[in-house]
Parts: sequence; C-alpha cells; structure tokens
Amino acid sequence: MRIPSPFGGGGALWVPRLVRALCLLVAAEGLVFALDTAFPPDLARAMRSSPVALDREGAWLRALPVESGRWRIRADLARTDPVFVRRLIAVEDARFWLHAGVDPIAILRAGISDLLARSVVSGGSTLTMQVARRLEQRPRTVGAKLIEAMRALQLEARLSKKEILALYLTLAPYGGNLEGVRSASLAYFGHEPSSLTDGEQALLIALPQAPEARRPDRRPAAAKTARAEVLGKLTAAHVMTDAARDEAETEPLPGRTPFPVLAWHAAGELARKAPVKAASVDTTLDARLQARLEPLAAAVAQRQGDAVSVGVLVIEVKSRAVRAAVGSAGRDRPGGWIDMTRALRSPGSALKPFIYAMAFEAGIAAPDTALADAPTPFAGYAPENFDRVFHGQVSAREALAYSLNVPAVFMLSKVGPAVFESRLTSAGARLVRPRVGLTDPGLALALGGEGISLRDLAMLYAALGDGGIAKPLAWTEREAALRPRQTGVRLTTADAAEQVLDILRESPAPAGRAPTALTTGGPKLAFKTGTSYGYRDALAVGVGGGYVVAVWTGRPDGGARASLTGREAALPLVFETFDLLQTGASAARPIAPRAAPGGLTGASPEASGPRLIFPPDGAAVAVDAFGEKGRGLVLAAEGEGIVW
Repeated sequence: MRIPSPFGGGGALWVPRLVRALCLLVAAEGLVFALDTAFPPDLARAMRSSPVALDREGAWLRALPVESGRWRIRADLARTDPVFVRRLIAVEDARFWLHAGVDPIAILRAGISDLLARSVVSGGSTLTMQVARRLEQRPRTVGAKLIEAMRALQLEARLSKKEILALYLTLAPYGGNLEGVRSASLAYFGHEPSSLTDGEQALLIALPQAPEARRPDRRPAAAKTARAEVLGKLTAAHVMTDAARDEAETEPLPGRTPFPVLAWHAAGELARKAPVKAASVDTTLDARLQARLEPLAAAVAQRQGDAVSVGVLVIEVKSRAVRAAVGSAGRDRPGGWIDMTRALRSPGSALKPFIYAMAFEAGIAAPDTALADAPTPFAGYAPENFDRVFHGQVSAREALAYSLNVPAVFMLSKVGPAVFESRLTSAGARLVRPRVGLTDPGLALALGGEGISLRDLAMLYAALGDGGIAKPLAWTEREAALRPRQTGVRLTTADAAEQVLDILRESPAPAGRAPTALTTGGPKLAFKTGTSYGYRDALAVGVGGGYVVAVWTGRPDGGARASLTGREAALPLVFETFDLLQTGASAARPIAPRAAPGGLTGASPEASGPRLIFPPDGAAVAVDAFGEKGRGLVLAAEGEGIVW
C-alpha cells in the first residue's frame, strides 16, 4: 500500500526518513542526558565559602577564611545594592535574564570585534560562562571556551538565574586573596555592599576582569582608568547620567583595610556552625556593646597581671539572647586563644544562691531562719569561712548575703548534694568533679568543689531572674525568637527565686559604689561573687534590669594568684557592664517581713562527735573517794555532761 506523500513523489521513502530522524533526535537527547548525568558541573568550590557571623543588626563580627587563606564570602542578594546588580548586568551580560547560558549574539559580536582588531578584545562570555570558568579553572583556550559554554548550559538547567548571579558575586576575583563582592566591599570600602556609591559600583564591576592589574591598593592608576571605562559604559547604556559619571570619577580610590573582628571566640564558633549554603549567620550579639566591653575586659586583665585573662557574658533574660561574649582579654596575652566562657573552672561560692533557693522551696529554712555559723564537722568535713572568723547565730539572709560557708554547707546537707547536683544538671548545667573516681558529689560542692563553665553559670542565674525557669542560652536570632515560647525546666519555684534575689540585692556593694538599693535611675542589682581555692578563679554574677552579667578573671593555665577575690577582681566589671547597658530604673521591691515562720525560726546541725551515754540523764552516782584521801561526793549525770 502506497502512502501519498504531502510533499509529492517519493512518499514511500518519507516515513522511514522521518522515523530515523526522530530516533536520532531521541538518541542525541539521551546521549546529552547521559553525558550531563555522568559529568555534572563541579560545584564544590562554590560550597567552600567563608562563613560570616553577623550581629543582631547585621553588622560584621567575624568571618573565617577558606583554602589557602582566601576570603570567599558567599554573596547575599538581599544585602547587595540592587542598583549595582542592575548595572553589573548591563555592562557584563545585557541579555542575562533571556539566554540559556550562552548568548549567540554576544559571541557573534565578539567574533567580529576580534576579527576587525586582529586580536582578542572581547570574549563574549556570559555571567553564567564566567561562573563555569571560576568553578573549574582552565587555561584560556578555544577548547576551554567550548567547555565553559557546555558547563553554562548545565548550570542554567540546574540553577535559577538568581542562584547563578549569587554564584558569580561569590566567586568573582577582586585582587589578592579576595573573592566575592562582599569580601571586596568590606576590604576596600569598609562596609557591606548593601549601599554603594557610583564610583564604588564601577570599581567592583571593573576589578574581576583583571583583578591583579587593577588593584586599587597597588595599582591605583590602572584602577582609576578601568573605573572610568566602566562609568563610560554605564553612561552609554543610559543607566547613569553624565553628571553622576563626572562626580563618580572624582571619588578617591580606596586602599585595603583589615576585616573587622569582634567576639573572636563566639563569632568564630557560630560561623563554623553555619549551614554550608548560608551566606551568614545572624547572631544575638550586639556589636556596639561588644566593641565597648572588650577594651574594658582587657584593661581589667592588664591591671591584675600579665598572665591574667577575662571572660564576660551578657544575657538578656527574657529571650536568653547572648548580647556580648568576651572569651579572653586578647589573643596577644597568655592563653588568649582559649575561650574562658567555655572553660570548666571552680565557681567558688557562686552556687550558694541555688542551695538556699532549694532549701526555701523545700521548707527547710526561710530567709530569716536562725542558723549557726560556728565550727561544725560534717562527717569529717569541717568548712571554715573565707576570713577564718565565725559569727555565731545568723539568719539565712545574712549567711547568703555575706557568703558564710558553714551555713551554706549545712543547707546543702539538708537539701542533699546528689539532689542539688541532679537538679542543676537537669536544668542544663554541666558539673564536673575534680577526680574521675568520685562517684558521688560531696558537701564541698557548696564551696566550688565541682567545675562549671561561665556559660552554664550565667544560664542558671538567668533562671533566677525568670521565676526559676531554666532555658538554654540563645546564640542566634532564630533561637532568641523561640525562647519566650519554650517551657523550659523548673529549677526552683518563683517564690524561692525571688527570695534569693531579694537577699542578693542586699549584698555589700564593691568599693567606690553606692548600694544599688540607694541609687536612682539604675537597676537594683542582685549579685554574688565566688573565689576558688588559691585565688585561681574570681567570679561575679549580677542580675538586674532584665539582664545577667557574668564575669570571670584568672589565669587560663589554672595557676594560683595572690589575694584576688571575686569581689575585688570581678565584681567591679559587673557594675561597669551594667553601666554600659543603661537598663533604666527598677521598681521598688515591697519590704519583706523580718521574721521566719513559726516552724522555721531556727535550724542547727545535729550534734556530732563523742557523747556521754552513761550514766543516763537524771541518774545519781555515789563516789566513795577521789584518791587515797578523798571524801565521798554525789554526781548528777545529764547525758551531755556532768553537773557537780
């Protein structure tokens, strides 16, 4: 049967030819798909970018370099000047939004220009082709150009136009070890590319084409000429006026400045934890507060000795946001590379408030319960006060405010060391015993017998300021937004927490400071200090105005110091930090009654040591004589002693 051909004669041959053509087309598509699958574009270099930590308002804190010390900071189109982006496309790839990776018109124009000039004056590369070249470095040959074109088609099939544009702005070289528009803008202009002058935009467009030959810090004349050429192109493309061009040409050429570095330890830690594809991590840190606090901490360390370091944390109680984190007194000092906010150190007496809070909660004592501050052995453990002076009968309020040791150990013995440790651990604190072989916590826990980090200590004090509810610290804005809605862990009751804070507000102020209860215009600070054995660690923590400030000073190597207590070495910096916060005045607290409930008027440890058990109480014992010439006497025995 003959099938009439729509093209006239030869219909018998038309169908097989069409089938063969379709088969060849399908085979070609299959081959292309197989080759694309077998040889995908290598995006590994784009994935290796310098993570950046930003403060709560987007200010730069710290970035980390990638291989060979290069700064390849991932571009963020949301933080890049949109005018700059439009002008970049107008100069480099006018049909960027229309082509599929290769622009035939641009290639034809470039070929004609090169032929007429008898040299390579234009490459015709699209932005996508330039991205392909940055991903896979090859010599500049015709073969490499063809591979770039194929890779550009592959990239366009996999990525959106915005993703390709972001890749270009991440990988483009800007001279030296700078890659990406953010690196260049920060190094040359000292700010992010979110807002750029006309001259800055022209320079950033010109640099990637010859980054070393046009570096403004080393070859200013070439940089100025290249900038002028780009300004001329922008004017010719009608995206810049003649007046704007003339003004831009008068802008001074920049040098190169070091990247800003704030919160070196914390920002570096957060940058390392940033997701691979994230342009940056938005931390809770406040760059302005951090910049003012770091010199203060360095000055404190300098006054206390060459080997001394400092750790400071500022926590916003409601959100648990870490607003400042000083890990050391400077990397130029001994141990300055160690983050002392993470180091495990003895808290000294800084855990005592939580002992009293749990005792108040359990009904063991009340703020005005009478306690004995006298030499008392506890199963072989005989604590002494810091000044080796005992004060007799004191109230629990006085014992905590003046950080007396015997009452604190007695309260811990009633609460139970294991219970106390377990509740702190359940709240998120990590306590470490000094020796691995110790299976149970001892009463020395009341006086700093177990190590804890400044971060965990600040977290516990934030719980006191939030009605006894413990929550993890928030280091990113996302975490801070979630904290108020999280349930948290009940460390102690709200009443017990407030009773402890009321007592700590009555603690004696440091030298040169009026008691906060007598000041106006500032928060009423509740604070506690701690000093470890050998003066190795000096700590102070303050709660007030919606913030917690925790300070540690000491030697990072754990060496002993001479007579530097938490009150002298750390507490003044707590007050200075609160001065920086400017939190405003606190409302006056109601005056609490100074009388304990009837059943809690006094508490004392059980008697220990040898006791007279014979004769029993009330017994009369006849004694014939004491010695050869003695005469008979009668003794009345009363168990605890003998009455003559």
